[in-house]
Amino acid sequence: MANNEQLQEDHARLAAENAALRAELDETNQGVLALYAELDQQAEQLRQVSDLKSRFLSYMSHEFRTPLGSILSMTRLLEDGMDGPLNDEQLRQVRFVSASASELREMVDDLLDLAKIEAGRITISPGWFDLMDLFSALRGMFRPLVESNQRIDLVFEAPPQLPMLYTDDKKLAQILRNYISNALKFTPEGQVVVSAAMAGSNEIRFTVRDTGIGIAPDLLPALFEDFVQVDSPLQKRLRGTGLGLSLCKRFAQLLGGQVAVDSTPGVGSAFHVVLPVTMSEATEAQHAAV
Repeated sequence: MANNEQLQEDHARLAAENAALRAELDETNQGVLALYAELDQQAEQLRQVSDLKSRFLSYMSHEFRTPLGSILSMTRLLEDGMDGPLNDEQLRQVRFVSASASELREMVDDLLDLAKIEAGRITISPGWFDLMDLFSALRGMFRPLVESNQRIDLVFEAPPQLPMLYTDDKKLAQILRNYISNALKFTPEGQVVVSAAMAGSNEIRFTVRDTGIGIAPDLLPALFEDFVQVDSPLQKRLRGTGLGLSLCKRFAQLLGGQVAVDSTPGVGSAFHVVLPVTMSEATEAQHAAV
């Protein structure tokens, strides 16, 4: 009889403990569900904020492009003497306005590219092309700038025998343009060399090497992040968004490649982009026109 009573007491105690555990588990589950709901809500809010930021950048960039285009057109007309010849001081002022408008347009273009990438609306259009054609186009693009500065040489090294490339040549050209433009800005005198060579069996490494001011080692890890600029006296005289190298990194990733940099202060820098010779079908499909 005593044993039965003990068993009943143990059973009741276990049942009570089980009920308490079940209640605690239900409460925990409710807390987890509430946490998931809160996380989903916060994720949606972050998505909306990101979308609003991208839309703002896109809208702002488009709105700026029209008046900037008008300013540049007017300065070209003035420089050509359409309303009569300009004296030396007037020509200097007009060219200053033109240069400032061109710099601002480059900033606007960078912001527009960033907005497109973040919104997932960037389009990759790969095709077959010869590397020498790309180098020739870049050489022609920078010739006026180099000819106006006799202290810097821009050299395009003849590449070794390389295969035809299948990638987006316009995105690759934009990466190299940013590299070359930065190298020319931060090289008061000396040389900027553009080269290409195989890196492994199915990749090509493009390098833009300069003899400029170089970059401190502690700045290198963050150099390709958004809105990062080199802190130097020369940088303070040059305007920019700090997006050029960040866009290089993003474009390289879109093409299935990667970027890198080597630099020694006072000696110079070498910026690299490594891309597959042939863009993979998976990469192409992921960033097809939307």
